[in-house]
Amino acid sequence: MSSINLRLQHGYPGFALDLDLQLPGKGVTALYGHSGSGKTTCLRCIAGLERASKAYVQINDEVWQDSHNDLFVPVHKRALGYIFQEASLFPHLSVRANLEFGLRRIALKERRVDMAHATQLLGISHLLERAPKNLSGGERQRVGIARALLTSPRLLLMDEPLAALDSQRKREIMPYLERLHAELDIPVLYVSHSQDEVARLADHIVLLSEGKVLASGPIGETLARLDLPLARGDDAGVVVEGQVTDYNLHYQLLTLQLPGSSQHLRVAHASMAVGQTLRVKVQARDISLSLSSGEHSSILNSLHVTVVGETAADNQAHVLVRLDAGGTALLARITRYSRDQLGLYVGQSLWAQIKSVAVLA
Repeated sequence: MSSINLRLQHGYPGFALDLDLQLPGKGVTALYGHSGSGKTTCLRCIAGLERASKAYVQINDEVWQDSHNDLFVPVHKRALGYIFQEASLFPHLSVRANLEFGLRRIALKERRVDMAHATQLLGISHLLERAPKNLSGGERQRVGIARALLTSPRLLLMDEPLAALDSQRKREIMPYLERLHAELDIPVLYVSHSQDEVARLADHIVLLSEGKVLASGPIGETLARLDLPLARGDDAGVVVEGQVTDYNLHYQLLTLQLPGSSQHLRVAHASMAVGQTLRVKVQARDISLSLSSGEHSSILNSLHVTVVGETAADNQAHVLVRLDAGGTALLARITRYSRDQLGLYVGQSLWAQIKSVAVLA
C-alpha cells in the first residue's frame, strides 16, 4: 500500500521539529496548527529546501533523504510541486509561457499531466495570453498551481495557498482545489490554520504544536476527538460525507443519507444527482439538543443521537458534547446551564437539531 513515511528532527534556537509520521500515499493530508507549530518547516524539509539534521523521507517508493545512510536527494531531483502563499509568476512572461516553463522541466516520456488537462482542471484556458499583472489574486494562484502540476510531481506541497487571498477569492479558488482532490492521483500535503479549509479538502489531518505531533488520523474521526484542542474552539465541528438520495428543486434542498445509517440530513445546496457523495461540515455551535424530536419546527434536521462524552470548551459557560448518530460522530457546543437542564449523561438518547442553512457544503 502506498504511503508517505517521515521522520524529521530539525532545530533552531528556541524551536525543535521532531516528527515521526506514516501518512496515506494518496489524497490530501492537512498539516494543521497555529503559527509557529512547525508546518512550513516540515514542508521545507520534505522538499529539501532545508536539510534536517536527522531525517528519513520516503514518498511512496522513492526515498529522498536518509541521514542514517548519508542519502540526500537535492531539491531539483525531487519530483514535487511546491505552492506558496504567493504564486510568484514570471512577470515578463504570459500565462502560457509561465506554464510552458514548468512543462519544459520534464522529459516528454515522463509527463503525466499535459497543458490541456492542467488548464481545464484549473479553469484558466481563457487566460493563456494574459500577463500576470492582469490577473486577479485567485487567477494568479490557479496559474501557479497549474505550473506546478505540469512538472508531473509525485507529491504536491501546498503552503497556505489561500492565505494571501480575500474571502471572495478564496471562495473562487476552493472548487478548483476540490477538483484536484477528486480528479488527480497525486498525494497532497496541505498546510493551513483554517479549520474550514481543512474540513473541505483533507482526508487525513496532522495536528502540530511546537514542532510535535498532537494527533494524526482520518479527518472525520480526528475532528470529533474531545481530547484535542480542535474540539474546544469556536470553529469546532465535524466532517460528514453522505450520499445524495433526493433533491427538491422547488426548495433547493438536498437529502443526504449518513454513512452506514438510515438517518438523513437536508442541506440547502445546488442540484446534485442521486447517488453522488457530498462532504459537509457541521459546526458544533449550530447543533442544539432536545429530549424530543422537535416536530413542527423550522429546523429541518432532527437526528436521533446518543451521548458519548463531554469536555469543557474554551468559554467557561460552554461545554462540548460528543454524540453518535448511528455511527456518525457529531459535536454539540451548548451552555453548562442547558446541559444541566437536560440532565445529560453518557449513554443518554436524545435528539440533535441542525438547521439546513447552517450545514457548510
